[in-house]
Amino acid sequence: MARCWLVKSEPDCYPYEQLEREGRTMWDGVRNYQARNFMRDEMRVGDPVLYYHSSTAVPGVVGLARVASEPYPDPTQFDAASEYYDPKATPEAPRWFLVDIEAVERLPRVVTLAEMKEDPALEGMQLLRRGNRLSVMPVEPEHLERVRALAAS
Repeated sequence: MARCWLVKSEPDCYPYEQLEREGRTMWDGVRNYQARNFMRDEMRVGDPVLYYHSSTAVPGVVGLARVASEPYPDPTQFDAASEYYDPKATPEAPRWFLVDIEAVERLPRVVTLAEMKEDPALEGMQLLRRGNRLSVMPVEPEHLERVRALAAS
């Protein structure tokens, strides 16, 4: 069975609307080892992804995406002009990996963080745990389905 995921993006950096326009993107710039390990070791082509807007007045899940590539080295780590440059990384020994994601559909409405926190069916969802700052995280299949149901209600 496919794993399910949630990715966070700030809407002023890379909103879901931009993913819809572009169709597909590299999920680059992740510089947290646990999030990197999820992408490198566990994400697989076809896995469903909840797309979450963070650092906004009303944070929440705005769309669905899917993993569209196998993991590969994040090219921004080798680019000295990039804010994600890592001088310790080399093409022979990359430190950071990414996957491509592609847009599937915009949700009929935003499922807000506040709404998710109040829903007993989402208890235990990693996003809702205190202090969770990961930009890429696993989601239980039943939590993904509940978010979809909330968006349709």
